[in-house]
Amino acid sequence: MTAARSALLFFVNGKRVEEQHADPETMLLSYLRDKLRLTGTKYGCGGGGCGACTVMVSRYQPRTKTILHFSATACLLPICQLHGAAVTTVEGIGSTKTRLHPVQERIAKANGSQCGFCTPGMVMSMYTLLRNQPQPSMEDIQEALAGNMCRCTGYRPIIDGYRTFCQEANCCQLNKNCCQNGENNNGAERDKPQLFDKEDFQLLDPTQELIFPPELILVAERTAAPETLTFPGERMSLVSPASLDELLELKAKHPEAPLLMGNTHLGPNIKFRGVVHPLLISAVRVQELFEVSHTPAGVWVGAGCSLTELLTLLQKLSSEGRPEHTELFRALTKQLKNLGSQQVRNMATLGGHVISAYPNSDLNPVLAAGNCKIRVASSSQRRELPLNQEFFVSFGKTLLRAEEIVTSVFIPFTTKGELVSALRHAPRKEAAFSTVTCGMRVLFGEGSSVVRDISLYYGGVGPTTVSAARTGQALINKQWSESALSQAYDVLLEELDLSPSAPGGKVHFRRVLTLTLFFKFHLETLHKLKHMGWTSGDVPEELLTLPSDIEPSVQEFQSVSQAQSVEDVVGRPVMHKAALSQATGEAVYCDDLPPTQGELCIALVTSSRSYAKIKQLDVCAALQEPGVMDVITAADIPGKKVCTHSGYDEDILAQTEVNCVGQVVCAVVADSRAHAKRGAAAVRVQYEDLPDPIYTIQEAVERSSYFEPRREIERGNVSEAFQSVDHIYEGSIRLGGQEHFYMETQSMLVVPLGEEREMHLYVSTQWPTSTQETVAQTLSLPSNRVVCHVKRVGGAFGGKVTKTALLTSITAVAAWKTNRAVRCVLERGDDMLITGGRHPVLAKYKVGFMSDGRIVAADLEYYANAGHSADESTLVAEKILLHMDNAYNIPNLRGRGAACRTNLPSNTAFRGFGVPQSLLVMENLLNDVAMTLGMPVDQVRELNMYRGPSLTHYQMPFSPDNMLLCWDECKRRCEYETRRRAVDQFNRQHRWKKRGLAIVPIKYGIAFAEGFLNQAGALVHIYKDGSVLVAHAGTEMGQGVHTKMQQVASRELHIPISKIYISETSTSTVPNTCPSAASFGTDANGMAVKDACQTLYQRLQPIIQENPQGSWESWVNKAFFDKISLSATGFYRGPDLYMNWEQMEGRPYSYFTFGACFSEVELDCLTGDYRTLRTDMVMDVGRSINPSVDIGQLEGAFMQGLGLYTLEELKFGPSGILYTRGPTQYKIPAVCDMPLSFNIYLLPNCNNPHAIYSSKGLGEPSVFLGSAVFFAIKDAVCAARSDSGLTGPFSLDSPATAERACLATNSNFIQKVPASKPGAFRPWALEI
Repeated sequence: MTAARSALLFFVNGKRVEEQHADPETMLLSYLRDKLRLTGTKYGCGGGGCGACTVMVSRYQPRTKTILHFSATACLLPICQLHGAAVTTVEGIGSTKTRLHPVQERIAKANGSQCGFCTPGMVMSMYTLLRNQPQPSMEDIQEALAGNMCRCTGYRPIIDGYRTFCQEANCCQLNKNCCQNGENNNGAERDKPQLFDKEDFQLLDPTQELIFPPELILVAERTAAPETLTFPGERMSLVSPASLDELLELKAKHPEAPLLMGNTHLGPNIKFRGVVHPLLISAVRVQELFEVSHTPAGVWVGAGCSLTELLTLLQKLSSEGRPEHTELFRALTKQLKNLGSQQVRNMATLGGHVISAYPNSDLNPVLAAGNCKIRVASSSQRRELPLNQEFFVSFGKTLLRAEEIVTSVFIPFTTKGELVSALRHAPRKEAAFSTVTCGMRVLFGEGSSVVRDISLYYGGVGPTTVSAARTGQALINKQWSESALSQAYDVLLEELDLSPSAPGGKVHFRRVLTLTLFFKFHLETLHKLKHMGWTSGDVPEELLTLPSDIEPSVQEFQSVSQAQSVEDVVGRPVMHKAALSQATGEAVYCDDLPPTQGELCIALVTSSRSYAKIKQLDVCAALQEPGVMDVITAADIPGKKVCTHSGYDEDILAQTEVNCVGQVVCAVVADSRAHAKRGAAAVRVQYEDLPDPIYTIQEAVERSSYFEPRREIERGNVSEAFQSVDHIYEGSIRLGGQEHFYMETQSMLVVPLGEEREMHLYVSTQWPTSTQETVAQTLSLPSNRVVCHVKRVGGAFGGKVTKTALLTSITAVAAWKTNRAVRCVLERGDDMLITGGRHPVLAKYKVGFMSDGRIVAADLEYYANAGHSADESTLVAEKILLHMDNAYNIPNLRGRGAACRTNLPSNTAFRGFGVPQSLLVMENLLNDVAMTLGMPVDQVRELNMYRGPSLTHYQMPFSPDNMLLCWDECKRRCEYETRRRAVDQFNRQHRWKKRGLAIVPIKYGIAFAEGFLNQAGALVHIYKDGSVLVAHAGTEMGQGVHTKMQQVASRELHIPISKIYISETSTSTVPNTCPSAASFGTDANGMAVKDACQTLYQRLQPIIQENPQGSWESWVNKAFFDKISLSATGFYRGPDLYMNWEQMEGRPYSYFTFGACFSEVELDCLTGDYRTLRTDMVMDVGRSINPSVDIGQLEGAFMQGLGLYTLEELKFGPSGILYTRGPTQYKIPAVCDMPLSFNIYLLPNCNNPHAIYSSKGLGEPSVFLGSAVFFAIKDAVCAARSDSGLTGPFSLDSPATAERACLATNSNFIQKVPASKPGAFRPWALEI
């Protein structure tokens, strides 16, 4: 293009931005962060799937004289699309320096911000909703937040904080004690302590919001023909015409140039697949593409209309029209509500969705079944095309010619007797691509149930949207009945055949879904015919959607003693110290640090082979790329070239051999992230494959591929005990791995100071000292030359203990070699590929038990898939064995544990460190015992629990009294017996819906079994003005350790918490730190801070006694002039813990945290979808230092466990490559997954002499309690199986996804679909 460059004009937070050099590849996210230095908007995934980068975009609509506000993901929004728009970021609505916006205030004060990395995105989604609807409903709030992921909170406090904006939130009916029912809402319930008081919140005042820039209104209102905009970039150019004719001329000249609208399809292809288009044509300014015209037959909708605009239009037409005319509108509305997130629907367009021709498109099957059509245009022709089977040619291809564009889509009215349904199943209920989706339409004669015409279209069962025409033909002229449907099933299965190796996997499940969704359509149609009076006789139960209304929840904790000083905040619910800054975007994370002069960026080159020799590393092409400065290889490392864990070495950069896909081979250093990424793509590595790579646990066991040591532990004599039992049962269970999915990806900045070889590391890590030491060894420096700083961590969960040190070392070598600051921030896909996650486990067990349910002997084997390097895998295997008894006193118990060496990315620490895997196996074993005997499983659990003074299987004494109290209290709170009877009655009344419930206990050991890791240090300064600066060894990653340390210092120094500040964690202030892990951070660091503060307060005692009426400031000032040191270190030695594996005994834990959790679910047996109706958790946390923080930790860990056990799946291909590399493929729990009633109770009157202020560690234990949902699903599946005459134990592996739950019911639909024989085909994904 030779046209002149245009100036881009838009506004950000009310300020005018005129960009003279706009590059089409520049997204709004990078522009905000790098150019405007507005770092509140976060990078979370880069693909619009997590919501961390949500902003509000506002546009003036000249036709209606209105302003449209909508949320959008800045990572997918090219700045060139923003001409004439106003952007509002989190910084633009309020700050701690000026005035907080109520949206910011409420999420912070309701304790809805932990690590805080997702908080700005949450704030902006809610803010946008309030700009459009100042008094939203709860449904509106859930919809607005559906696309915002959070890994910390469990969502409950976010929902509770934002519920206060609802009009109905003021009614006590929502709190279950309604004044209108004559019940008193002012009694004991109101006297209980609350986590926050909504009366403290400032009111929302819509008149105080930023106005839309008048300049942009004037520009939009100009009558002169708008000019074409041209934006030439480094690799691509973008042209934005202002009329349809001009657009068609451009398309005729450049037929291969793609049309750019919402960028939700094109953007990911460019970003993640490296697609380059020399020219992009933007159609966002072509008004003809946004027109809607009504006709007697239906409505023509402009192809440029967003999916949100389409949804609004269809809802309006449905409410205004007669029901028989709006069947298709209502079906499309149903699909649209579940299609993507609110942000994606705001950006994606109708025409773009149709033409993208996704195989699992949610709209295309409905549009095709509804006889919709499209208008297409080129510079020489206009024509109409029906949306049918012929239109969708192949994967991503349609009948459209290269020079044509879609201008509008026709959606017809339906006629009387014409019924339409849209059905889908997706891995997650919201914001997820469908597994299988369908649109179905049937036409009946007047007053008849005989089929005159029928259209059946499916997505997700082939490379395109597929018509089941033969199946439909088999139903023509037949009565709509079960018998006719039964005959059609065989035709449908034959017609929609799928290869067992089909991309996407889940082939058996997808084929089952084709039947069950068809059956759902049959039932829906029967009920509509019955309602119309067109059929007689009984009809089966109506399949209502799963419940979705979130109820107010209970958070109950013990109030502090009335004798406690008001200034003493220990035990009180104190807001997270950084919550307000996190809610305003002011909180600084690693990548928010401003760039230093000459700073470089790094991109990693990873192996594409799982087991191979490196024959040649060719970096020549990379060095020729613009902006590339250097390529770092293993040869550049001046010091130690490996990291050592558990006695095994791991290459920092691969030297001669690679052992997994994703191992780092080299790193490209460039002047920008984009240039570094392009340079990395240009590196060529030549491999020689090595024979027989190992991927699965079975392969590792067969070939004895282990990391040593393997461990064994036994209590009693298991072999002998098996001789004297009534029953023996053998079983097994698989547990899949889990991605950490911390919202902030691995981030580090290394700055060489240029003097004495000093290096400063700014890192997002849980273990600053390990990072410091690893970098020092890599660079052959003493540790005193390397300082590691950690301001805060945007989530970690174990994933930033060891992996971060290796990545920082690579970055440090680049900084060393170039003598310039180097920044490394992994993209989400690379982070997931490189860093590993929770260990997948295969467990086998043999259990001997008596007829009354007493377990006499159990023999368990655990095999963990460690990946290619040892990392901490042997320690994980040990912890699995140490926790395998859970709450049960099994007199003869044996366990064996092994870490299997495979050619996959190395797995590492993850919240719970093997315990969630270990305990699930034991609970599944008990479940099998109960099912074998036909006993209630809760009775079997109770019968085998520890009671009285007890010894673990490694001879550690403990008292289970509080564990039993938690169990009994949980059963009381959830009304277990009443709910059991209600569930049984529900299941008798429903064939295709079942409910299940479960209650599980936990006994979790706290602290490090390696005793030296339990120490901690602190440094406390008192300044002359009385302010206090605290430094300690823990890192703040959302768990609230800084807040709790402030509470400790406040109590020990007898001063308000407002006088105490914690800036960062640094190895220059507190050396030799231990990792913030094992739920021991508060225990260890709290004691160290207490020690330092007590030292200081003791020094001040003579001054205080001399002037007891003086102020804190006067005492401190006097101490300074008396030459009394106002700085002190504190130290906590920690307990001397150990485990002697040879003698099979020890004291590996300081104490135990106990708890119990109940969950109830409702399961759709036809699809495997479920909803958690209620969760009640009772935890013994000792005496909580901060109930706000502690309850938040319990909820967040539970939701992470819910994801582990029911939702999250890592998929590896047959060659060892990770498929699931972002939120599009990997689903963590969202708002739609939280229990509808989520109640937390902290057990009162508990003491713990082993930890500070009688508290307990609790960050990890409740991960396992998410298994209550797993076992509730299993209970529901059991009820479904009993309807088919199936009893006794059955296999259900973890996660209990919809696929596994559905197939486990073994209904007649599952039996109709023959399963492919393992070994007879090459699977799309492996069972690792």
